[in-house]
Amino acid sequence: MKAEIVGSRKMALLLVALFCSLSFLEAQIEAGRVVYERRTNLEKRYKGIDLSRWARNADLKTPKIDMFELIYNDSSSVFRPIESDIPDERSWFTMKNTTFQNLSSNTRKQEFVFFGTSVLLEDSLRTRIWRMTESKRLIAGYNCRQAVWEANDTTRIYAWYAEELISSVGPETFNGLPGVILGLAIEDGGVVYFATEVKPYKTSIEPLAPQGKRKDWYTEESLRQLIAERFASFSSTMAPLMRDVFLW
Repeated sequence: MKAEIVGSRKMALLLVALFCSLSFLEAQIEAGRVVYERRTNLEKRYKGIDLSRWARNADLKTPKIDMFELIYNDSSSVFRPIESDIPDERSWFTMKNTTFQNLSSNTRKQEFVFFGTSVLLEDSLRTRIWRMTESKRLIAGYNCRQAVWEANDTTRIYAWYAEELISSVGPETFNGLPGVILGLAIEDGGVVYFATEVKPYKTSIEPLAPQGKRKDWYTEESLRQLIAERFASFSSTMAPLMRDVFLW
């Protein structure tokens, strides 16, 4: 009788463990769509820069909100803006890039828009050295762990990733963590990305990558040279935008 009871308990425990395992696997999203809100504090981003020539009456006190989507699977992703039909008088204050990342081939394609002109970049994936922390937070219904990237001596980026979303991608060019990045923030809070929605979504990602003729593509090095040459006269005013091109 005792043996039967023990056996029943063991079977019950095995069934519970199996149920939990299946529930966890079901909760994992191998291909999905994440919607992000990017909040930019314009006062912080343009602190100390004379904007009288370009934006004399611009509202810098109200945070600027831009929406994006990340469509991903286990090997690639595309991050792109969600365009609005509402006119945006402050559109030039922030950049809305499209970034395609292929983890298998270690390549990325990006499209930047400078004052209405599209510029294309193709290069290897950006790599970053992450430092894991014990900090956690809930984002879009997912428990996320925090990691930190020291961009340089004065700039630190915080990322929050969800291990349930099993792809090493995130907003802009960010990658390299064991889960999709649902939150991203510069240390001073000047630019913050947070996911507002995560849903399963299966589609072919390659066709969503930026497209262009072979002659139209720059490498990161050649694009840096182009920006330095063409925007030299705007160096002080455009500094935050130019910095964001290669930071994010």
